[in-house]
Amino acid sequence: MSAASSMDRITQWVSTQEIPADLTIRIGDSIFPLHKAVMVPRCGYIRRAVAAASKDKDKDPSAASVELDLSAIPGGADAFEKAARYCYGANFEITPRNAAALRCAAAFLDMPDLPRRVDEFVAQAALPSAVAVLRSCEGALLPAAEELGVARRAADAVALRICNEVLFPTRSSSLPGWWAAELAALSPASFQKVATALRCRRAAPEVLAAAASAYAELALAEVLADPREDRADHRKLLESVVGVLPSGADAPIPAALLCRVLHAAVNSEASAKTCRDLELRVAAVLEQATAGDLFSVALDGAGERVRNADTVRRVVAAFVERQQAADSHQGERRSRRSSMSEAVGSSGKSAMEKVARMVDEVAAEMATEESLGISRFVGVAGAVPKEARACHDGVYRAVDIYLKTHPALDEIEREKVCSVMDPLKLSYQARLHASQNKRLPLQAVLSALYYDQLKLRSAGSEDADDYDTRSAAEQARAQAMADASLARENEALRSDLARMQAYVSGMQQQHSKGSTSSSTSRAASPAEKKKKASFAFLGSVSRTLSKLNPFKGGGLAIIKDTASVADGGRHSSSNAVQQHVVKPKRRRFSMS
Repeated sequence: MSAASSMDRITQWVSTQEIPADLTIRIGDSIFPLHKAVMVPRCGYIRRAVAAASKDKDKDPSAASVELDLSAIPGGADAFEKAARYCYGANFEITPRNAAALRCAAAFLDMPDLPRRVDEFVAQAALPSAVAVLRSCEGALLPAAEELGVARRAADAVALRICNEVLFPTRSSSLPGWWAAELAALSPASFQKVATALRCRRAAPEVLAAAASAYAELALAEVLADPREDRADHRKLLESVVGVLPSGADAPIPAALLCRVLHAAVNSEASAKTCRDLELRVAAVLEQATAGDLFSVALDGAGERVRNADTVRRVVAAFVERQQAADSHQGERRSRRSSMSEAVGSSGKSAMEKVARMVDEVAAEMATEESLGISRFVGVAGAVPKEARACHDGVYRAVDIYLKTHPALDEIEREKVCSVMDPLKLSYQARLHASQNKRLPLQAVLSALYYDQLKLRSAGSEDADDYDTRSAAEQARAQAMADASLARENEALRSDLARMQAYVSGMQQQHSKGSTSSSTSRAASPAEKKKKASFAFLGSVSRTLSKLNPFKGGGLAIIKDTASVADGGRHSSSNAVQQHVVKPKRRRFSMS
């Protein structure tokens, strides 16, 4: 603003033109003729400057007016003009573009009322206006805005509007993330302030992730489109944006976007720190990526040839390391929280299997590159442990494609390529294909054939084992039924034996109380008949016992002929029935 134009503008709002100006403010090329009576009461800085000038006036009485140079005021002549308008009571408008500068100028001039009005405007501003205020803090105004806290208040206002918009949308549901696009105009430093304010307000991780994703994608639109052009400028911008992105724990940024940014960082030759940070970020969400996302990282800037295979290997290795560390940590907690650790362990296992399938697809795509060396192919395909794959058909397909693309490999080189797979974990169809594949080394073919022979042999033994298992089960059921029947028979025999013992003991008592031999001989006829009847009963019981053979304890069962008992036991030794040798059987029940 020139001196003439500033004078013309001042005359429009200074109402005391009839009073000569006694305070001249010079800011660069702009000159403001003002009055001490108006400015001194409302500006502490000017009051102190005028007081200091008054002491010099005592030395030089000819100095009637005071001239001050305020070129160091934040916001320059425009901000001072609005502050002077406020002091004179003239109308002025606080806008998102001048609010930050006016707030800094008012603080510089030590004006007690004006800063409060600006702070109220910022606090009540809508999201686009708050973003504009924060953006105006950048550039030359940034040091003063940082020192006075103007940028922090503006960032907090932006965070508050975002949280309110998420909870209570003010626009159509067809544009749920419109607010994220507003942040694209901010510099990386300003966006970092917004992210910090969102964390302080405990915004949900999804909100912070949406803000970070939209900002990264819009701010890096040109870099992501073609990272080969303006490599120096692109590299600087990309490093700045990546440096202010929130951590993966605070904001899980989508894996697809991270893969694109990593691809741009590698091809724009970003710093090793930036590339490593992006590799770890991709590894943290690798199970959410697709094979196309991961394969894009390996391509060059034109997207035509495989160039960054080592980057893919480091990403997969970082993921495997994270999973192994998580499994180790879960193992330590398994004794305390077994159910929870098992649930987390199963999810970790599924993530590892998903990444293994994705790596197999990526390795198969990379295998078509003729310039891809064996070590790089093996590094990518072997980055996932072999035990992480339940089936090795996918990695076998990648190996076969690589061998087909590189037919000049010798036996040792082909064996090195095949070292990433386990022929024993191939499916039947894959083993059948491998056994007839002339591109495979002899060792891999023999392993597949040997495994087939083992399967054939084990299949026969498994069928026999199944038959034996079924026979054993049937035998167990038959044995249980036989044991139950035998138990019933033993109980019936035990009752018969008890009655027989009682009858014999009664007969013995009668025999011991017998009369003399003469009287016994005279009464022999009826008693002898009675004894013969009883011994006939005993004979029938003993024959039943010999038939059922319920005894388990010994190998011999001796049953004496009851006819010798009828003879009074005189011929017991000669008439004993021949011993029967009976093979003992295992019975669950025995007769006592």
